[in-house]
Amino acid sequence: MSPLPPQVLSPLDGRYLAAVTELGEYLSEAGLNRARVQVEVEWLIALTDRGLFGSAALEAEQKAALRALVTDFGQAEIDELATLEATTRHDVKAVEYLVRRRLSSLGLDHIAELTHFAATSEDINNLSYALTVKQAVHEVWLPKFGAVIDTLRNAAEDYRADAMLARTHGQPATPTTVGKEMAVFAHRLQRIRSQVEASEYLGKFSGATGTFAAHVAADPSADWPTISREFVESLGLGWNPLTTQIESHDWQAELYSRVSHANRVLHNLATDVWTYISMGYFRQIPQAGATGSSTMPHKINPIRFENAEANLELSSAILDSLAATLVTSRLQRDLTDSTTQRNIGVGFGHSLLALDNILRGFGEIDLDRELLAADLDANWEILGEAIQTVIRAEVTAGRSSIEDPYALLKEQTRGKRIGQEELARFVSALEIGDAAKARLLELTPGLYVGLADPLVDHLG
Repeated sequence: MSPLPPQVLSPLDGRYLAAVTELGEYLSEAGLNRARVQVEVEWLIALTDRGLFGSAALEAEQKAALRALVTDFGQAEIDELATLEATTRHDVKAVEYLVRRRLSSLGLDHIAELTHFAATSEDINNLSYALTVKQAVHEVWLPKFGAVIDTLRNAAEDYRADAMLARTHGQPATPTTVGKEMAVFAHRLQRIRSQVEASEYLGKFSGATGTFAAHVAADPSADWPTISREFVESLGLGWNPLTTQIESHDWQAELYSRVSHANRVLHNLATDVWTYISMGYFRQIPQAGATGSSTMPHKINPIRFENAEANLELSSAILDSLAATLVTSRLQRDLTDSTTQRNIGVGFGHSLLALDNILRGFGEIDLDRELLAADLDANWEILGEAIQTVIRAEVTAGRSSIEDPYALLKEQTRGKRIGQEELARFVSALEIGDAAKARLLELTPGLYVGLADPLVDHLG
């Protein structure tokens, strides 16, 4: 049996690549290495800008040439780093050597020893991960997440007046509107979006055990904490002054927990929409050329929402694991975070794929208003809640002497199907005020939606 050609192991890099490729710009190995180069270059510039160790600030053209190593980072640099790492057996050291080579080609050998100066690998890595994760979240994940929220907001507005039989515990219950139910999900996700948008992205740059020991040994007179803070903040990150060799990863745990929470709300959305489809409330729009079943030609399967469920479960499993494990590091450093952080992109990738699934799914369904109306008309017994509540109000107001209105309606409606005429006869015979009786006689299941329509306005 001949061996198969080499293949990628993750479906995110194969079958689903088109849906998640934007994340690769930041959360791939290449994206991480580009960020490492950026940190190394900016540290060089920060040191020379301060004239440390007899250096002088670089000319604008020299800074631009160094920063071009980041903006022009591409396949040539990826290949060169792979060659260097084959010798160094150390990814960050390979980045240092790459930067040193560029310094030489630019005639800047005199500052070569400031490359990676007083830095441990984690000084470079923690800033690089913070940069890439922040960019991935703000440039890729949040916009797609926002698109789902916008889709839900539009659905809430479009369907705000479309009455629907609710099903608490899966049984017929007080009606709502389709729009109000979509608004519930939009509101939940908007809260989480605000929390994700407010997330911190922290960094440290304080040496092998977070004490600035090597820095002080090289120059006891320099204000290294201030230099470190200004450097970290210049990258658009928050500064963590108290760390071991590693930045403590608490911000990552917080972020991944928030995204995982978003995943679970989206999972709830996907299962609810799937259920509405199974009930016929939403019709699926046939897609040209698509096949639902290999043997049953009639079928249109709700695969977008089913795929979303699976991808959301995978994403949360990974992100929850990251959040749980990254907050622990033995004593001043262990390397358990090295492998786990390489899976950040996988966690976000499955979430992004699920968002794409949901967006496509909503584009392939339509509301069946006739079925909604028929379902409501077949369940007049749900007005039992309204009737017993009105009777209780009438008793309190002295316009009725009916005892235990709830028990009366329970006997009349529990486990039974009651039609419009039967319910109208029951209401007409009630000992209640004329205005209350008229109000109940005008009520239908489709009108018994309370304030569902105006509640949508709370989305803002």
